[in-house]
Amino acid sequence: MEVTIHVGLIGFGMAGRLFHAPFISNVPSLKLSKIKANRPESIALAKQRYPDATIVTDEQDIFSDALLDLVVIATANPTHYSLAKAALLAGKNVLVDKPFTITTAEADELIAIAKQKNKLLTVYQNRRWDSDFKTVKKVLAEQLLGNVVEYEAHFDRFRNEIKLATWKEENLPGAGILYDLGAHLIDQALVLFGEPQEVYADIRKQRKDSLIPDYFEVQLHYPTLKAILKAGMLVRETGPHFIIHGDKGTFIKYGMDVQEVALKAGSFPTAADQNWGTEPEALWGTLHTEIDDKPYIGKYRSEPGNYSELYQNVYQAIVGTQELEVRPEHARNTIKVIELAIQSNHEKRRISYS
Repeated sequence: MEVTIHVGLIGFGMAGRLFHAPFISNVPSLKLSKIKANRPESIALAKQRYPDATIVTDEQDIFSDALLDLVVIATANPTHYSLAKAALLAGKNVLVDKPFTITTAEADELIAIAKQKNKLLTVYQNRRWDSDFKTVKKVLAEQLLGNVVEYEAHFDRFRNEIKLATWKEENLPGAGILYDLGAHLIDQALVLFGEPQEVYADIRKQRKDSLIPDYFEVQLHYPTLKAILKAGMLVRETGPHFIIHGDKGTFIKYGMDVQEVALKAGSFPTAADQNWGTEPEALWGTLHTEIDDKPYIGKYRSEPGNYSELYQNVYQAIVGTQELEVRPEHARNTIKVIELAIQSNHEKRRISYS
């Protein structure tokens, strides 16, 4: 029989209720046993959706619960470090929503504590399990583009009105689009290409009266490759999500992973749903390359996305049957790139990564 891992979830806002609770519950050997929520509407929804879980209003009720093996932190960015530290010191395995921390110094401290306590520490870089990113990995692994020379990834939205009732629009440590969407794009690039030689960035506030950065372009420079990562809040007509050029061909992909839209529409993953995360053919990318020395252009079938696979890996890593996919050192390097990007924007120059 498989060991049951009891999970405590701190935070039941959008991240907790859409990106964590459904996927924890979809892994049979994970049991969502306790949820910390504050707002009356969040408490009521948590009780409705997860009647077997205990709902609490104080995170100490999770840290002190000897039944819980894994603590998931799905709270505002400035709280990630302090809550993760408290959970580790309480002897828990910990998964933190992205961004891992605000600074590399905080990340290094958490990594050291996890090693000292011999506990798993990981970060919710769920976009590694996006349909399109899994497809990009496959295209590159099969060498369909030859030697890649330029990689461009976008994560754009159109939100021209500033929502005042959210911490994400406040001038707080770790707020802004670079720590939010940038954490995804940077992590994906580091997965594909490793650590860069140099970082360059242009970070801006484009919306009137915005208190936070709402646009960035980050360039990661490698010996024979440039990775361009862009996100903005004033992109009403979106272009390609991925554009990748190599000395053999090009891959272009429009559209975002379908899981977020499905979750916001009220659909949740189940073991019986074999089509979860499957993109329609209309969203498949276009591959223009050479196969057997002959030109080829056509649609390239998308791999299915599934954020449950992240939690399945976390479970297997805790019980010792798999290596952890998102190691905390990976997430620490993402924060390092963010710090260097901020420095680059301030100094208006490329910054060495080493």
